[in-house]
Amino acid sequence: MPSRFYTADSIQNNHVSLIDEQAHHLLNVLRIKTGQEITVFDGSGVEATARVESMTKRDVQLEILERRAVDRELPAELTLAVAIPKGDRQKVLVEKLVEVGVACLIPIMTERSVAHPNEKALGRLRKSVIEASKQCERNRLMRIDAPCSFAELVASERFEQSSRLICTTHAAKTPIAQIVSEPGVRSIVVAIGPEGGFTRMENELAAANGFQAIQLGHRILRVETAAIVVATLLGIGAQTELAELRKE
Repeated sequence: MPSRFYTADSIQNNHVSLIDEQAHHLLNVLRIKTGQEITVFDGSGVEATARVESMTKRDVQLEILERRAVDRELPAELTLAVAIPKGDRQKVLVEKLVEVGVACLIPIMTERSVAHPNEKALGRLRKSVIEASKQCERNRLMRIDAPCSFAELVASERFEQSSRLICTTHAAKTPIAQIVSEPGVRSIVVAIGPEGGFTRMENELAAANGFQAIQLGHRILRVETAAIVVATLLGIGAQTELAELRKE
């Protein structure tokens, strides 16, 4: 299989370029030569076979040979609003959410948040999205939105038509298996708190804004573990439902 690279150019054009880390990987790691073919994607859901036309020390010029719309996304759009953990665990979180098909990650600021990602940190995480997409052959980039407060999230009109869930250790909780089995869900947003959990006030605010409390089991999970479990189970549920619909 040809090597995969990301280009910031639209591959609807006949010629695109690779720069920065992508060019470095092609030139200095894989040592691909002029005339060789690679796979390139632009994050829009399309990939293409491209031929290396020319290269310098800083960039690579490609000719697009064949475009393919290859859909590897989940049937339901899944947004995770997460109180981001500290340090290297942020990168692990992003890489795994890309792999399991999350459409959007929203960093949220809660009363017990321990990390407050700035624009530089978000830039690093967005680069991790590209690298993870290259590895797992995903053609649409997971979005990482600007951070917002928990109150802004739950009150946002953006999710009025979505299934709204919150992982919590408070109040009555529905097993996630029951959520997975609900038919017809096409957009889901899930709020996942810091390791100290959401406060009682935050849980009450979420409930008042239509968020349904769910449980992942009887153990307390780390933030990134909870996010991966939620995304995997909901993704499997959506794919299973789609498969059943195709049988009808």
